Amino acid sequence: MARRPEPPSDADAAPDDVLWAKVTASVRPLRSRGPLPPEPPRLRVQVRPQPVEAPELSRQRAAAAPEAASLDGGWDRRIRKGNIEAERTVDLHGHTQDEAYEALAGALQRAWRDDVRTLLVITGKTRPAGKDGRPRGVIAANFSRWAATPALRPFIAAIRPAHPRHGGSGAWYVILRRKR
Repeated sequence: MARRPEPPSDADAAPDDVLWAKVTASVRPLRSRGPLPPEPPRLRVQVRPQPVEAPELSRQRAAAAPEAASLDGGWDRRIRKGNIEAERTVDLHGHTQDEAYEALAGALQRAWRDDVRTLLVITGKTRPAGKDGRPRGVIAANFSRWAATPALRPFIAAIRPAHPRHGGSGAWYVILRRKR
């Protein structure tokens, strides 16, 4: 059988102030070990991405459009059959033109720095102007021109339209140059 609790004694029923006084009287302060050491200063470190130095490009290559640049037969055959796997993907949907160009430039530079060979760039498909008269698919329409700019062309060996399973006319394969 369980026991009933005993009723509280007079000492337990004392007001809170009396109880608190008893508790504080029984507490001893900790021994002091001297003054606390000063906090080490917080360092402010800003990590800035290192600029990627573009590889040198011959005048002939610089003049050639990236979509007309030649690849060996193995590359073109794999691209045509859709047997190519992109190592990275960049989706430019939902960006303004300026944001899309910056995202593309950053992705190309990071991919080249990391020795990535193939990049899938999703631009979206070009479409006729909407009911409001605004053009649609501006990023897709400008992609080849952006790839030919002097800032991006040195990183690119060639660009090819993507296979339908990877986006078809709304995406591009970017084959990056190897580091020499």
